Amino acid sequence: MDFNDTPQEAEFRAEANRWLSQNAKPRSESGNMMSMFAEAEGGDLRGEAEWKMVRDAQAWQRKKADAGWGVITWPKKFGGRSGNIMQSVIWGQEESKFETPANIFMIGIGMAGPTIMTHGTNEQKDRYLEPMLRGEEVWCQLFSEPGAGSDLAGLRTRAVKDGDDWVINGQKVWTSGAHYSKWGILVTRHDPTLPKHKGLTYFIVDMESPGIEVRPIRQITGGANFNEVFFNDVRIPDSNRLGAVGQGWAVSITTLMNERMSIGGGGGLFGGDNGLGSIIALLRDLTVDGRPALEHDAVRQKMAEFAARFKGLELTGYRTLSALSQGAMPGSESSIMKLAMGLLVQEMAAFIMELQAAAGVLTDKQETLMDAMWQQAYLGIPAIRIAGGTDEVQRNIIGERILGLPTDIRLDKNVPFNEVPTGPSKKG
Repeated sequence: MDFNDTPQEAEFRAEANRWLSQNAKPRSESGNMMSMFAEAEGGDLRGEAEWKMVRDAQAWQRKKADAGWGVITWPKKFGGRSGNIMQSVIWGQEESKFETPANIFMIGIGMAGPTIMTHGTNEQKDRYLEPMLRGEEVWCQLFSEPGAGSDLAGLRTRAVKDGDDWVINGQKVWTSGAHYSKWGILVTRHDPTLPKHKGLTYFIVDMESPGIEVRPIRQITGGANFNEVFFNDVRIPDSNRLGAVGQGWAVSITTLMNERMSIGGGGGLFGGDNGLGSIIALLRDLTVDGRPALEHDAVRQKMAEFAARFKGLELTGYRTLSALSQGAMPGSESSIMKLAMGLLVQEMAAFIMELQAAAGVLTDKQETLMDAMWQQAYLGIPAIRIAGGTDEVQRNIIGERILGLPTDIRLDKNVPFNEVPTGPSKKG
């Protein structure tokens, strides 16, 4: 493929960079590296500091929307730019070069919005899309449960019809940003007598509804961006149902495919800074056995290995870009990217911490190199390796869809959900 921009893409890139230069401060090299995982690991915010982060993010999104940069690929009738996916990628690449507030809108703009456009009524589109695009309302995703993460169709949160409402009972887990979200996209089981993929119904839920309890999950980093969400007789009007009753799995697939497009269209994966420059600068200043770390052959060999692996990821990313530029959906190579990137960054963080000797275990930003960036990376990367499909799930996808290996045997296919075994069988 041609790695260069077309004339039209180059013109769009220049326009995007010009607006960003006028409205944001360039990001430092180490800041580029931190942006790869800082939002995923959740930070250490709660209380007023977190609400300031939300307000800053809303103000930035509103500014972008006013200037026509709110969502590149959304149709103009919904407030977007009617741009193509390559323009969205270019925008992401350019925006990643600047210091901007945390992106708390990916679930809304990247997942809920396109799902509403595809399956929603005209009334739902009129009500939700404009405030979403302008950052006025934050959204969260209520899919995973304690017993249904990678196997989403195994969820057990119940929805029972009661007049014009549905009564919801159950639990969701690992819900990012639930504590500051106004709306959530929710998948439930309305009929347990059907096979697990057929008894699902999808809703839009007001997170301020009576009966919703949000509990923070404290992470190893000290942050608490993830939550458990409990539903106790929560009433959702039928007008908030998205798609037909029993169509929940199809609607969920729309959401998940748009999640892949959001990740595939991100600027951080393709052509962005990989942080190696900041590491080399650090290793010039860091002393190991009386001389700069970068003068040690073993250190240089390890850095060469990291550089080669990053180059492989960059070229794999370009395969996804090539598919996007031709109007195709990102393929299974995104699983290679996710699996390899998580492992690589965690290995890099462990290596740099080891070079710092005893100081490598410190997490106080005032007492450590690069504001404890690599310590936070080491602790935060496991969240990325779990979110959006664990390493094991990615290996299954690679094995089945790229290598053509046999799929796992499914014993629950076409079996009513309430007859699927949930534990070890009992022998008489």
